[in-house]
Amino acid sequence: MSKQGDTAHALERVRRHAEVLSRLAYLASAKIPSEGLLDAGCELVANAVEVDHVKILRYRPSAGDLILEAGTGWRDGVVGSATFPVALSSAPGRAFQTGQPVTIADFATSPAFHASPILVEHGIVALLNAPLQIDGAAWGVLEADSCEARDFSVDTQDFLMTAGWILASGIRREQVAEAHTDAVNLAADGSRKSLLLLEEMQDRVKNNFQTILALIAIQEGRVKDEGVQSNLQKIADGIMAMSLAHNQLSPTQGGRAVHLPTYLRLGTNIQQPLERITIEVKSDEIEAPIEKAVPIGLIVNELVTNSVKYAYGPSGGGVFVELWVGPGKGEARLVVFDNGRGIDPAKRGGSGLKLVEALVKQIRGSLSRSSAATGTSDVITFSLDS
Repeated sequence: MSKQGDTAHALERVRRHAEVLSRLAYLASAKIPSEGLLDAGCELVANAVEVDHVKILRYRPSAGDLILEAGTGWRDGVVGSATFPVALSSAPGRAFQTGQPVTIADFATSPAFHASPILVEHGIVALLNAPLQIDGAAWGVLEADSCEARDFSVDTQDFLMTAGWILASGIRREQVAEAHTDAVNLAADGSRKSLLLLEEMQDRVKNNFQTILALIAIQEGRVKDEGVQSNLQKIADGIMAMSLAHNQLSPTQGGRAVHLPTYLRLGTNIQQPLERITIEVKSDEIEAPIEKAVPIGLIVNELVTNSVKYAYGPSGGGVFVELWVGPGKGEARLVVFDNGRGIDPAKRGGSGLKLVEALVKQIRGSLSRSSAATGTSDVITFSLDS
């Protein structure tokens, strides 16, 4: 294409973007349900970006994942059921966690990211996404997916970010209307005020964690050393574990307690996507103050990571996390084990184990480790008292 043709195409693209943004703004200001807004938004974005597949993902705190809330171009049954991880190696997960857009020109040349099975099934090889943020906190992700390798232009990136802001404003408008109705209906309920204060605190904490994760993601993209990248990823995993704990604070306990079974299941979701490794969590119904829940989450994250990295070969296997009440009164027992090949004696006293030992002391617990050719088991007994 000639230079004149390139200029004409770019101007046409900008004109089309402006027209779509105008229509989105009108829809976002109209009193239509957010479901209709998101469906229409996907269709408009697909037309503007010239792709067949667009999706809007919503974060689910109860599951710790992103669910495909609305979309166009996907086979029947995908919208409303397909989920995506929030790990930094997931493109939408990174956008959600960092509050920054993510561009992948070709998955084949982007080893830092893993294409989900849904994307592989639909032949997606490139994507551009933008976080949907409400009051500074990520609500979800808007993503345009391409079946051809593609360098998305700066104009297209700016367009998608703006489209995301407009859609988020429409979602926020509906939330405000619902909150007003709830406030009127529950004006005499003192617990409503406490819940609102807790939600506000969680949003502020999430914003702080999001800023830190964005800085880590920037540094990770700048360095080429795999060892440094691995260390940055471990730091990011730890921060996400803390963020999940704050997000799970129980309103029934005045915002002080974390439901550990849910927290542990969500914590395993921040692991890198695993094709041959399964992680299974079993737990009694236990709540713990956040000062104790965060170290427990970090302990599990470190032990599971070690099993994932060292326990199995290409054939894969399972990692098991169990949390039970007892054996003594006011105590609990946390067990993380695998059926792998055991730990190399040279790695038995590594920095990871030292971190676990320090965290076990922090929760006033004791650690027992056994490792053989049939697998590795770590047993932590600790007090449930704050």
